[in-house]
Amino acid sequence: MTNRTVAAVFDRYEDAAQAVSKLEAAGVAHSDISIVSNDATQRDRYSTTGSANRTDDGTATGAGTGAGLGTAIGAGAGLLAGLGLLAIPGLGPVVAAGWLASTLVGAGAGAATGGLIGSLAGAGVDEADAHSYAEAVHRGGTLVTVRANATNHDRVVDILDDEGTVDMGQREASWRSEGWTGKYAGTDARTGSGVTDAVSDAASGIGRAASRAGEKVADAASSAGSALGLTDDRPRSSTTTGSYTGSSNTLNRPRVRSYPG
Repeated sequence: MTNRTVAAVFDRYEDAAQAVSKLEAAGVAHSDISIVSNDATQRDRYSTTGSANRTDDGTATGAGTGAGLGTAIGAGAGLLAGLGLLAIPGLGPVVAAGWLASTLVGAGAGAATGGLIGSLAGAGVDEADAHSYAEAVHRGGTLVTVRANATNHDRVVDILDDEGTVDMGQREASWRSEGWTGKYAGTDARTGSGVTDAVSDAASGIGRAASRAGEKVADAASSAGSALGLTDDRPRSSTTTGSYTGSSNTLNRPRVRSYPG
């Protein structure tokens, strides 16, 4: 069964948090939801505390535990209970939780070891869109990503396609009118200075390599199935946005984008 990565951006953290709560109420597993936010109020809140959150079972989460961001939450606690401050290279400090945050973090480090663009690309997100998402977060937005399957994909899209969700096509056009080139330039997490294109390209290259490796595994499995007389009549997905089974942008949802994972 092919999974898909569904992504949406929110201007207000509160709208994103509400969407996460609705996803959980709809039965989407915590392990399949992620949130990355550059909301100033939330960032200052976690920066001021200076310590990791404590869950119901006493497990520490957040910036103080590195890879445990949003994954070691107590029974009955939602994903947002695992929020913590995370320093992402090329982006700076953000508040994050969930599977995407975990891919950004080195074990026990408490700081990200890879860029947001590379991690998104590794999850199947189109590289151009990954730059847009990084730009949106840099400008104070909140990114919610969900690993969806055939059963819950349409419901996930419906939940994320809400009034508070940003139309990224319109937003990208607005940025371009201000001189944005379509490529996230980045800022150093410590100094705020611009990072080089080489760093950004390297992060994206890592994501593309991971994506290609996944495609090779899928192709090998398909070849093995053919040798055994098995067939798969499902349409092959591309790296562009689209519906669950389609290979083109057939969602007709300008505020939500879906990618083959």
